Amino acid sequence: MERWVIRTLRGVIAIALLGSLVVQLVLMPLLWIDLDDAHRGVQISLVAIGVLGVACLQVIGVSVWRLLTLVRRGTVFSQEAFRHVDRIIAAIAAGAVLVFAIAVVARTANRTTPGDEVAPGLVGLICGLALVVGGVALLVYVLRALLAQAVARDVEAQHLQSELDEVI
Repeated sequence: MERWVIRTLRGVIAIALLGSLVVQLVLMPLLWIDLDDAHRGVQISLVAIGVLGVACLQVIGVSVWRLLTLVRRGTVFSQEAFRHVDRIIAAIAAGAVLVFAIAVVARTANRTTPGDEVAPGLVGLICGLALVVGGVALLVYVLRALLAQAVARDVEAQHLQSELDEVI
């Protein structure tokens, strides 16, 4: 991979991580204040989901950054890459659960906050979004399996090369 691509992606990740800190430190307290009229359980749940959701994105950003380091070094086909990919899969799966939790909170808000109901169709759309995010986690899992095959082939190629060197 070319250096400019790695640098550009790292720049995007750095900006995203800084933005995520702003969201956690500035926007989540503002959301807390904005939800002051809501039921306390809804208020706590939505702010917690927001903070945890941003944390999932931060884990993904840091893990991708570390994978880029492996790419730059030419060691992406190693066991170390699996730890980072596993963290990405777990963070995406947790994100899917958090998106579904938003639907649960919205459904609960329908019963506890009169006059401020959430449309059932919107709750269904949020559930669909949770399903899509879960599908992304499965897609990354498939990509992990491809990485495992590539690592196995790389190890096999190194072994065959060493045998060939001995013969020569």
